[in-house]
Amino acid sequence: MNLKKIWKFLWYDDSPLSWIVSIILAFIIIKFIVYPLIGILLGTGYPIVAVVSGSMEHNADFDTWWEFKGEWYEEENITKEQFSKFKFKNGFNKGDIMIVLGKEPQNINKGDVLIFESTVDYPVIHRIVKIWQIDEKYYFQTKGDNNMNSYDRLNEKEINEENIVGVAVLRVPYLGWIKIVFSKILGVL
Repeated sequence: MNLKKIWKFLWYDDSPLSWIVSIILAFIIIKFIVYPLIGILLGTGYPIVAVVSGSMEHNADFDTWWEFKGEWYEEENITKEQFSKFKFKNGFNKGDIMIVLGKEPQNINKGDVLIFESTVDYPVIHRIVKIWQIDEKYYFQTKGDNNMNSYDRLNEKEINEENIVGVAVLRVPYLGWIKIVFSKILGVL
C-alpha cells in the first residue's frame, strides 16, 4: 500500500474502519508525541491536567465566597485583599483543564495553584497557603478553596519539593469532562 492510498483511506474514506483507524492514530499521536512535547516545553511530566473534583469551586462571586470561606484564610494570615490578587482568585470547576508549568520550588509563591502527587492516583490541584524552608528544601501546605480545611488524606500539610508537578498557569473551562467521562467508563477514577 503506498502513501497516497493510506492518506486517502484516513482522510477521504468514510468507512467505519477508516474512522476507527483515524481515532486510534490520533490517540497515539497525541499521547506519545504531542503530550510529551508539550511537557518538555512546559518543564513538567503533566503539562495538561483535568480537574476531577469540586474542591476548588467557588459557586459564587468572590465577595460572597469570602463571606463563607474567608475566616479560615484570615486565621492563616491571608487577607481578603491578598487573596483577591491571587491567580484563579475565583477558583475553577470540576471538568476544567489546567495548563501546568514546571517551576523550581524557590519560584513558587503563596497563592499559586500547585499540582502535586499525593496519596491518590491522580495529581491534586490546590492553592498554596503556606511555604517554608528547612535545610535548603522547600515545603508547601495547600488547601482546596472549597474545602473547609486541609485534608490529611492528601498529605497537604507538608508537601515536599519532590512531589511537585508544577503550577497552574491557564484554565480551559469544561474540556476536562472528556477525560473524566472516559476515566469513569474505564473505571480509572
